[in-house]
Amino acid sequence: MIRVVLCSHDVKLQPLFAPALGSDFEVLAEPNGAQLQQMLADGTVDVVLLDLGSDSCEIEQQLEVYNAITEPGVAVVVMADDMARPMAIDLVQRGAHSYCRKPPALRELKTVLRRAYEHVTMSRQLERKPVQSTRVNSPEPASCDGLIGASAEMQKVYEKIRRVASLDASVLVTGESGTGKELIARAIHNLGDRAKSPFVAVSCGAIPETLIESELFGHEKGAFTGTTGTRTGYFEQAGGGTLFLDEIGELSLQTQVKLLRVVQQKEFTRLGSGRAIPLRARLILATHRDLPRMVSEGSFRLDLYYRINVMTINAPALADRPEDIPLLANFFLKQYSDLYRKYVASIEPDALLLLQEYDWPGNVRELENVIQSAIICADTDGIRLRDLPERLHSSHGRGTQIAGDVPRGSSFEALLRDFKVKLATKAIEDCNGNKTLAAQSLNISRAYLHRLIRLSEAGGNLDAA
Repeated sequence: MIRVVLCSHDVKLQPLFAPALGSDFEVLAEPNGAQLQQMLADGTVDVVLLDLGSDSCEIEQQLEVYNAITEPGVAVVVMADDMARPMAIDLVQRGAHSYCRKPPALRELKTVLRRAYEHVTMSRQLERKPVQSTRVNSPEPASCDGLIGASAEMQKVYEKIRRVASLDASVLVTGESGTGKELIARAIHNLGDRAKSPFVAVSCGAIPETLIESELFGHEKGAFTGTTGTRTGYFEQAGGGTLFLDEIGELSLQTQVKLLRVVQQKEFTRLGSGRAIPLRARLILATHRDLPRMVSEGSFRLDLYYRINVMTINAPALADRPEDIPLLANFFLKQYSDLYRKYVASIEPDALLLLQEYDWPGNVRELENVIQSAIICADTDGIRLRDLPERLHSSHGRGTQIAGDVPRGSSFEALLRDFKVKLATKAIEDCNGNKTLAAQSLNISRAYLHRLIRLSEAGGNLDAA
């Protein structure tokens, strides 16, 4: 039975919802704040259904309720009418599981609550699942099946990969372009029970809209003009292995409907055939797009988003983990110096410092290309400043032109980080507090901007960066 706490100012809703949802749900009326927190802490609640209300006063009070929900093992579903819909979308972006319309269609409400329950159940399984530990007092691992990085951000990714690898559940991988989303998917596959079966990677954005269904599902002879035989689609090619669907945000609404049916029913049909084929493959999906925003804009289906957003792994931007740049740079150095049969064994300190100062809008993929280029340009056994692309020098030059106003610190790194904090603070002021616009104006990720804000709040403490 799914235990739902209804938080609403409308006292008539609980006696209406309880019988309407049926025996699979237990709907509890909202207790007072202290009782609610105790129930959440005790694990006696699976889902909180938060009704935002119908006026600004009720919305403000319900936002306080949402902010007070601190237990990580509880999913929050927000219920909102048209007036409160923007606030509901904002709460989803802040961590709420999903939202539904008010008044809700009974079928929709059941579906949303079930998806939220599946999500919280998966989270609890992940928390209970033991993770293979390293030796006592050993350093954090610097790699995980092709992924490289010893930063705290990457340790979180490694832990999630190990926890979810052997669970038969779909995974959504998010992150900016070039952050290694496919490598995360391959690591999940290789560390799980399907490692000996195929791993099939598909870039949805690279397939023309007219061919996407045929490529995914396959087709029978004569299914459409020009077909001369039967084709096996990617869902079949993956067999009992893993199908990695990259850039799912590029799928049309029509294709999203068909993908939703596959995810829900665990079966599909080839074009031109009425025979259902069981889905044996595990699905891992990825996107660099903001899916909650796409849902609010109507370009991504809400029900599909609920279905695939069971377990999410975010690939951190390279700018958010600069301490990993030396590890990555030296890995690519060895890889491509061997490939090009050119002896380049090291990166000189001033060149490495410039690599760490750059913001890397293209992330790890851009760093890989920069190291390749530097190896080609190098005329000694080490990469020097002059071997790095001009754009890195230009970015560094723009920063030092303004840095004269920054008070002197104990080191160049201190001066540079102090300057970045001041630049971020000024951008937020110029954008009237809108952090998304501020990040865009600086051409950095929103996550990196938040990191600079935390550094500012810590009083410039370098350890906070």
